Amino acid sequence: MPLPISAIELNSRLEKGDIINLLDVREVIEFSTYNIGGQNLPLSKLPGSITQLDYNKTDEIIVICKIGMRSETACKLLQENGYQNVRNLAGGLIALQKIKQ
Repeated sequence: MPLPISAIELNSRLEKGDIINLLDVREVIEFSTYNIGGQNLPLSKLPGSITQLDYNKTDEIIVICKIGMRSETACKLLQENGYQNVRNLAGGLIALQKIKQ
């Protein structure tokens, strides 16, 4: 089971300027409409592109989507492929936007 990260913790780390590996698994149109940075690789393309990710298998990778469902699926897929430190943004970008209001 991927370790979740709360919107509050992620927001705090972003505000501090931490270098974070963000993987946004929303579709390209969603990413281009609103994003907080990171690499965009839609969940639908992840299985065929997982070997092309620029992360080490031990790197912390925070996976994000709109509400946290697609990112949770992506975390499991990454773990099945040997990534050891993947975290799912609990509540997704919606949760992050709520605390910024």
